[in-house]
Formats: sequence, C-alpha cells, structure tokens
Amino acid sequence: MPAPELFLDLLRARGPSGHEDEPARVWRDAASAFADVSTDNLGSSVARVGDRDAKPLAIVGHIDEIGLAITHVDEHGLASFATIGGQIGEVLLGQRVQILSRNGPVPAVIGKKLPAPLGRGEEPKRTTLDDLYLDLGAKSRDEALELVRPGDTAVYAADPFELAGGRLASRAIDNRFGAYVALEVVRRLAEAGDPPPVAGVAVVGEEAGDYSGARTALYALRPAVAVVVDVTPATDVPGGDPRQGGEAELGKGPVIGRGLPLNSRLVDLLFETAEQEEIAAATEVVTGTTNTDADAVHLSRAGVPTGLVSIALRYVHMPIELADLADVEACVRLLVAFARRHAAATLDA
Repeated sequence: MPAPELFLDLLRARGPSGHEDEPARVWRDAASAFADVSTDNLGSSVARVGDRDAKPLAIVGHIDEIGLAITHVDEHGLASFATIGGQIGEVLLGQRVQILSRNGPVPAVIGKKLPAPLGRGEEPKRTTLDDLYLDLGAKSRDEALELVRPGDTAVYAADPFELAGGRLASRAIDNRFGAYVALEVVRRLAEAGDPPPVAGVAVVGEEAGDYSGARTALYALRPAVAVVVDVTPATDVPGGDPRQGGEAELGKGPVIGRGLPLNSRLVDLLFETAEQEEIAAATEVVTGTTNTDADAVHLSRAGVPTGLVSIALRYVHMPIELADLADVEACVRLLVAFARRHAAATLDA
C-alpha cells in the first residue's frame, strides 16, 4: 500500500523536542478540516470530536523527534553539539543534517576528530559522541555564527522513501507514526458520522525524557481513558530477542502492551477488539515502566486508565527507521473499532 500523504507530510516536517512547531502546524492544519482543534502553552495539540461535555477517549502520540543542539562554535567554524534523545556515535558519524536556524535550514555534515596513531597491537577505539562535530563548510567562527547560533537544533537530512514489501524508511517515524494514528482515528470517526467523544492528542517533549507535553495536555483534557500510540524495537532482525519482552515483528500488526502500569481491563478490551475485527496483534510485556508517554499519562490527576499500542520498528533512533505500512493501517483500524465498540464513558474506572 502507498504511504498516506499526511504521514509523509509529518515525516518531512522537522521538529526535535522543544522545537515541534513545524510538524504540529501540519497536524493542526489537517485536523481543522474535521475536528475542534486547540493547542496549549507548551505546543501540544488536541483534535476533538463527539460530545464536548463528555470525558473523551484520548489517543496520544508524541510529535517530537530526536535531534542535536549546537553547544559551541570553534575558531575554524566547527560546531560542537549535544544530543536530544538517545543516540550513539557510530550512527551519527558521517550523517548529513539540517540545522534549524533563525533564517531557515542550514546543511551540515557530522565529522570525527582525527584519532591518535595506534600503538603496536592496539585496536581502534569506539566512536563516541565526544569525537564528533558539525561541519557547516564555514571558514571561521564568525562565518559560522552568521548562519547558526548555540542552541540551534538539527535533525537528520533523511526524508521518507518507500521500500519493497510495503515498507517505509525515514527519520522520525518515532513518533510521527503515533501522532498520525491519533489524528487518523479521529478523522475516520468524524467522517463516519455520530462519533463518540474522542480526542486525538499530539504531545511535545517525549524524547527529552520528562514527558512534559503528555503531563500538561492530559491534565487539561481530563480524559476518561487514554491509549498511547508509539513504537517498539522490532525483534525480527539479527540480535532481536523476543524473550526480553515479547515478539515484535514487522507486518504482524499492532503490538499491545500488557502489564504495570497499563490498565488490565483496558488492555483486555484492546485484545478483544483486535480479535473481533480479525486484526493480528502481538503482546509487549511491560513490568513497571513503558519508556513512553504512558508513564506520565496514567498518573494524570487522580489517575487515567491507560493502554499502549505500538508498531514494531527497525533501527529506532536512526536516520533510516523502518516500518511496515500495513502495521500503521492495522493500528488505525484497531483504534477506530475500539472507540466505536467501547464509548469512553463506559471505560471510566
């Protein structure tokens, strides 16, 4: 199946944590055609349909992505950087990036400082983040600072491209996928008519690690229940180990989280819905934290019954994250059916 155009538009938009304006604008522009749209002081966005007086079912996906932040520019015009979100030196080395400056995107490449000569019998050392820098092509510090400033952020220059077998590679699938699904579920419910009270939520700040967008957006929204939509590392690659948390294979449908802190009744209803709709679904076992926005959502106010639905993703936090488009569609179908079968009010614990 071809990639949905809105999904591609979200993937092309650049928005590392703290700088999500571009993808959030794409999301809200699309949502305004069929939903009541709002945004909050941090930049999270909400698209609501159905009875506004009822507590909604919230479908939550974060819209930020990993990135870099310039920390210093030296006399040669080379820029040091810090990472936004978990990344490793071996992946960053040699990548092309776009720096998001006040005057628009600035291209750069990631270089590595020259290593000291190896002694007899010594092995080359692993590339670390401290070995790397950004090269804008500038000839001096002053020339570089005409283009960028410390604090400017950057993302991989890696637009989406489709592969064989209905699969898609791109930066930022983690988690424009979740933001796309949240909005697409709302769209399909709205266009079918008489939608239940549902809110699609595109939250900011997840990759920064404090779940700030989810904390504030869900506090204001007061949902009856919530389903967080994210990604989980695929196990169908060399070194993948399903014994650690369950199987997560591309093309095998949504991966439904089960275990603390997720609500067991809500999890059962998600699995029941998948079975009723003949949607294949796998299980991800969770034992305390999910490392997603669900860790903040379930603690909102006096607590929100929360579920987690993910897709298997290869090469997480790399410029070539790889997903199966059939899994994206299956996730949308599951949550549309879930919303129709189980009105949010009936799930309010």
